[in-house]
Amino acid sequence: MRLEQLFRQARHFNQGGSVWDCRAVVATLNEIVALLARNDIKSELLKELDRLGGGLGKMQGNQHIDQAALATVLGQINAAAQRIYGHSGRIGYQVMENELFKSVAQRTAIPGGTCSFDLPGYHFWLERDVERRRNEATEWLDCFHPVQEGIALILGLLRDSAAGIWETAHGGFFQKNLDHAAAVQLLRVAVPIELPYFAEISGSKHRFTVRFLTGLPNERPVQCSEDVPFQLTVCLL
Repeated sequence: MRLEQLFRQARHFNQGGSVWDCRAVVATLNEIVALLARNDIKSELLKELDRLGGGLGKMQGNQHIDQAALATVLGQINAAAQRIYGHSGRIGYQVMENELFKSVAQRTAIPGGTCSFDLPGYHFWLERDVERRRNEATEWLDCFHPVQEGIALILGLLRDSAAGIWETAHGGFFQKNLDHAAAVQLLRVAVPIELPYFAEISGSKHRFTVRFLTGLPNERPVQCSEDVPFQLTVCLL
């Protein structure tokens, strides 16, 4: 989910044409590279896609399942797995080995370390033609496309695996036990936009709690005392 957010963030800023948009793209790419360097995301994605494909494959022939839709999903899973599996080398190595990107990455740990006097080459690149600069940034982002596609598919299927139900957090607090036989993978909480609360979720394999807080941005958040209606989706696939 962190990678999903970073990919969306990078794609969003790459639509802009200003120097600051481009700086945001490069900074986000640096976070993506750092996150991928700590995890074998390629192996984990292939394992999860294989698990999903195997589980959904067992539904073939079930008369209660839309077989055309199932075939489409299984095809998407197989195609995504093949693209990841067929990606030679480390995901994103083209970006990691780019001299401009490496020079920027080495300075990002220093506050204000990417100023023009620190990295004149970076400053020169930022001032180049907008379309050329955006196209080069797009090429960097596309290096991660197999991972982005796999993540989007897995999370999309997971989020759509269940329908939300309305619950009430009495006094801003809600707790529920989990079925030990069901491996819950994701909890989603939706709050009506007109309510001045946000949800804080915590839990274990046995139960989870949802607390609704208020107080931001000028006060320390505290649990509200009112009953809060919210939509809860328990996702497992």
